[in-house]
Amino acid sequence: MVTMNRTLVVAALKMAAPYIRLYKGKTFVLKAGGAIFASEEKTRALLEQVALLHHLGIRVVFVHGGGPQSTELAKALGIETVMVEGRRVTCEKTLEVSIMVLNGLVNTRILAHCRELKLPAVGLSGVDAGLIKARKRSREPIDFGYVGDIVEVDAEVLEKQLQLGYVPVVSPLSADNSGTILNINADTVASAIAVAMKAEKLILATGARGILENPKEPKSVVSYTDLAGLESLKRTGSLEDGMMPKASSIESALNGGVPRVHVISYQEPDALLLEVFTNEGTGTLVVKGVDSLTPEEQKAGALQHS
Repeated sequence: MVTMNRTLVVAALKMAAPYIRLYKGKTFVLKAGGAIFASEEKTRALLEQVALLHHLGIRVVFVHGGGPQSTELAKALGIETVMVEGRRVTCEKTLEVSIMVLNGLVNTRILAHCRELKLPAVGLSGVDAGLIKARKRSREPIDFGYVGDIVEVDAEVLEKQLQLGYVPVVSPLSADNSGTILNINADTVASAIAVAMKAEKLILATGARGILENPKEPKSVVSYTDLAGLESLKRTGSLEDGMMPKASSIESALNGGVPRVHVISYQEPDALLLEVFTNEGTGTLVVKGVDSLTPEEQKAGALQHS
């Protein structure tokens, strides 16, 4: 048994070595949806993987959401939650809830897990040091209330934290030039940060196994696609609810120069490590054009869910 385990460990290390050489010193932006933080076990499992990436020399910026927690607290306070095309409408009371949940409850809990794992992390929001400059979204055609559109990301704020050896943990709140706090979709924030940081990868961790060809069939994971394929999935109605803002964020990241975007499930054991260190991966890889994929990647993707 011991000999078998040693053999497996050595084989795994040999398989991962080329990826470690490739990504050491590179920047990954990882966004995790708020649903994962309802489970202490799943939160810790994901952060253990982040810690491993960090110790292997990969620079990770961690962006988090907090939608389910915000909805739960709003309900407890008697505040109605309104969603339009997967995006939250933010009135004054809802904004207060978002501030409490994102900058307080969720961010602090993530940092507490990081401390347990000896992962040096620092909590930030888009308000800190002008990290994210935003303006209030126009009321036309839909009034989203205190929701912001990103004007600029100051990459230097994050760069300084990374140079000091920290993992920035970013909540998706910002403010305009008058100091009005604005809520921003976390996928949008992650995409903008990935572009500004010239990240090697944007990784979106969600409840689904990846982008699904049929939203009602969990096993219909699209192994890899490109911008044209993503547009086709939109037209055929494959992208629903929370996947629509993700699709927009994926497009923005790829068009902004991020080479690869991954959609993985935090439900799958070690999904982040498998996505980074194997050709097969576990979720959906999206690139600007499929011709940028190696033949090995295309073959592995074809076999992934066969």
